Amino acid sequence: MTPDDLIEHQAALYRFALSITRDPDRAGDLVQDTFVRAIEKADQHREGASLRAWLKRILYNLAVDRARRSAFEVVVDEVEDHWRDDEYTVDPEAVVERSQTREELEDALARLPFIYRTAVILHDVEGWTVREIAEVQDISLPAAKQRLRRGRMALVTALAQGHERRKKLEGVPMRCWDARKYISDYLDGTPEPAIAGRVRAHLEVCPTCPPLYAALVGAHAELGTLRDPDAVVPPDLEARIRAAIAR
Repeated sequence: MTPDDLIEHQAALYRFALSITRDPDRAGDLVQDTFVRAIEKADQHREGASLRAWLKRILYNLAVDRARRSAFEVVVDEVEDHWRDDEYTVDPEAVVERSQTREELEDALARLPFIYRTAVILHDVEGWTVREIAEVQDISLPAAKQRLRRGRMALVTALAQGHERRKKLEGVPMRCWDARKYISDYLDGTPEPAIAGRVRAHLEVCPTCPPLYAALVGAHAELGTLRDPDAVVPPDLEARIRAAIAR
């Protein structure tokens, strides 16, 4: 396996990463880290086996490792309990209406736990077969079918609950993820004034983001204490740097 072999699959891996994360920055990071992991574990790739499939499994596992549970994430076990109850139902017109709005649909998808969300996206959005999903998730075919079934049920329930969630967040400027994308720039005071104002307004009323921002501010402040004001570059290192620059 050579670097050229990896680069050949870069575009396909990025499309795959983008489909399961819905975020260009995260997708790019996953592709880069997948290449690093593939080089480190090159001896684990079986000769003759599909390199692209192996790389996709690495990328998927990295994505799972980095997935973080949201406070608004639906609990799939509870959803399945609801669906087992003969009395449970939803308003189909409301669910279909919300699913026709891209923002509502993506918001509902984002509330699904990662392994179920990716099963639904890969099958119903990207057109993968259940067998292909099983291969990339490294699970059995029945397990992949179960993930797809549970993911679809959870999606319907999340869409049905969309109105309740919106009421909790009523009056909150920006979606949480949109605000969090700018939170590092906001900490440094670098975003455009309009964006900074919207982030500030979001932090004033959002129930979940202020603790995250407070933690970020605290960690940032503590990092500053690690700086050694008396640190100097060792003479031999300075000589090597100057020699490198001269060359």
